[in-house]
Amino acid sequence: MLDVQKPPYMPPTHDWRVNFLDESREIASEYKGGLGRYSVLEPELVPQADQSLAYDFSGSAPPAPALAHQPLPPIQGILPESYPEDPPSMKFESQNVMFEPPREHHQHSRSGTESTYSGSIVPQAPPTSYSNADQVMTPEEERREYLNSQEEVLFMQVFVEEVGLWMDSMDPHKHFSRLLPFHALQKPMLLNAFLACGARHLTLVNPAYHEDKALYYYDTATRYLLKSLQNPNRDTVICATTAVILNVYEIMSERALQRMNHIAGARALIKECGWNARAAGIGGACFWLNVGMEILSCLHFNWQVAWDPDDWGLDMDFSRESQNGREEIWTHRMLYIVAKVASFRASIPRFQEADPRNEQIRLQNRYAEWQRLKDWADAWNDNIPRTMHPMAYLYPYQTTSKSAFPEVWLIKRTTIVARLFYHTAMCLLAQIHPLMNVEVEEMSDMQQRHSQQICGIAAHVKDRGVASVALRSLAIAAECLTSRREQEEVLQIFEKIKNETGWRVGFLNKELKEKWGWEEEHAQPTPPQQMSGGLLQDQTQINPYSYTSTQPPPISAPMPPAPPTRPRFPVGVLNPLLAAADFTMPQHPYQNVYVAPNPVHHHSQLYY
Repeated sequence: MLDVQKPPYMPPTHDWRVNFLDESREIASEYKGGLGRYSVLEPELVPQADQSLAYDFSGSAPPAPALAHQPLPPIQGILPESYPEDPPSMKFESQNVMFEPPREHHQHSRSGTESTYSGSIVPQAPPTSYSNADQVMTPEEERREYLNSQEEVLFMQVFVEEVGLWMDSMDPHKHFSRLLPFHALQKPMLLNAFLACGARHLTLVNPAYHEDKALYYYDTATRYLLKSLQNPNRDTVICATTAVILNVYEIMSERALQRMNHIAGARALIKECGWNARAAGIGGACFWLNVGMEILSCLHFNWQVAWDPDDWGLDMDFSRESQNGREEIWTHRMLYIVAKVASFRASIPRFQEADPRNEQIRLQNRYAEWQRLKDWADAWNDNIPRTMHPMAYLYPYQTTSKSAFPEVWLIKRTTIVARLFYHTAMCLLAQIHPLMNVEVEEMSDMQQRHSQQICGIAAHVKDRGVASVALRSLAIAAECLTSRREQEEVLQIFEKIKNETGWRVGFLNKELKEKWGWEEEHAQPTPPQQMSGGLLQDQTQINPYSYTSTQPPPISAPMPPAPPTRPRFPVGVLNPLLAAADFTMPQHPYQNVYVAPNPVHHHSQLYY
């Protein structure tokens, strides 16, 4: 017989407010056949809300129009309600407006230039705690010795060999592809983020894979992260690292900018950890990856870099290098210079001063700044180690490839990235001299020389890990080309990169042809049903870093009407995506979820 006694204390209930939010239908709609298990809602029960008011970022980041593809899993109720969409007047095109889906899916081999997974067969893996959305999420305390399911092994291999390849392009220790996967065995939040990126890459290069798995892993990792952000005793290192990886997932996805839940959050968490250019280990790896992605975005949109390079804490001592194995340090220095050049270009005055004397003073100040940037770039090139100069250089007539560009052979991946950034900076400096037009012989020669170097590197590189930098540099260099033969070869290089890596290049082709003044080769437009899915989308909606989707819509499906053209976000401004990426600001990321950590941070034992 049980003796049940009255509790010694009954909490008052008059102040209780309990609200229930049923997300089951919305979550089920993200999975194939999930919505079919629910009865049809009555029309009157579904209010027609204004889509422009569905979200309100409150100035934290301007949104882009919703895309026509299947959206990522909704996390309303997890993410704060103050993360909505901005007014239509603030819409602008998203970041890698560069790519269209390939028409063929090639069987790739394990070479330095081709993906291994685009022609692989989908394995029939048994259900696991990470692959079945109906199962309870794995406890954060779970520890694993190794991966033990075919699905997880495949997705992690894809991440390590394909995605981590370019994430580690400026990291000498290769944290994302060689070290962190082992640590993820003890951190389900981190593991799910890795698996999400691997699964997402597969859906983009192989049509046999559906995005349900990637969506689930992304949703699971996001839930873990948002839950941890409410705990003041959380592991701040794991949270920041997970946010950086989830941001990479969002970059790989064709999603509107208002759905990029972690783009500002990753930056804010990096700052919370105190990571900068002086950070070692995983902190440094996350910092340089995050900063590098912002610079590529600012080069594309003509924005000023939000995190002032002078605040990075980078050692800019350009004494001649006498040691080997320090190429990444010099790559970081070049990234600093490129960030400065990008901000200088974006800050070009749009109007002259009313007072001629003030205008002259401003021109002299800008010329002094231009000369300082040019001197930095020259000093960098003069003092880098010998290993960062070309191992070989062949003029076009010496090569057997019949390329219009010289063959520039650089050995190390970080060296390729650094040289591409260097030539990009020099090419831009030739275009933005405050006192000389680019038509002046000195500036014209400088632009032509460095644009040829960029094209020569991109035309002959066999490393997929430099594709993201190569695309942006090549796009800048290609605008300077005047020879039809060179222009046609650049388009072929874009096509090659698209087929080998999945990065989207369709929009660049159209943009460059307009720059070059090419006449329309096809007077009659291609019927919509004969076009690939990527070309049917408004290119101002595409994510700037997005990959190629290999799943075109069914031919028989009716095509949606073209969305109205929306104004682009103004150029020359501070990067609007990261302008408020700091938890000290009122409109900081993760509103209504974030709780400041205790003064004594609880860091994980990351000895990497």
